[in-house]
Amino acid sequence: MTGYQQKVGKIGEDKAASYLKENGFTIVKKNFNSLYGEVDIIAEKKQILYFIEVKTRSNLNKGKPYEAVTKRKISHLLKAANYFLLKYPHKNYRLRLGVISILMGAKKEIEFYDDIS
Repeated sequence: MTGYQQKVGKIGEDKAASYLKENGFTIVKKNFNSLYGEVDIIAEKKQILYFIEVKTRSNLNKGKPYEAVTKRKISHLLKAANYFLLKYPHKNYRLRLGVISILMGAKKEIEFYDDIS
């Protein structure tokens, strides 16, 4: 990953966290690492724990950002979520996997897919 891609990704994660906070979510953890990969944002709202992958692009040359979330990525996200729950139990919480898709540039767009499982 290039420095530019890392910068765009960090900006996207910050925008995603702000979006979630503005919509009543509490950020539990950012950039949780496990053997199965990283969870960009773990957030909570109304007894639901969301494990969120953030995809950010500056243009549509390679398609919409959410299109980069493959079945393999979803599988890794689920495994990382289960690992998080073993390490930090959240009894009586429901689990959801989500994607925040951010398009930067002339037309800024944030889309939240809150249940991709």
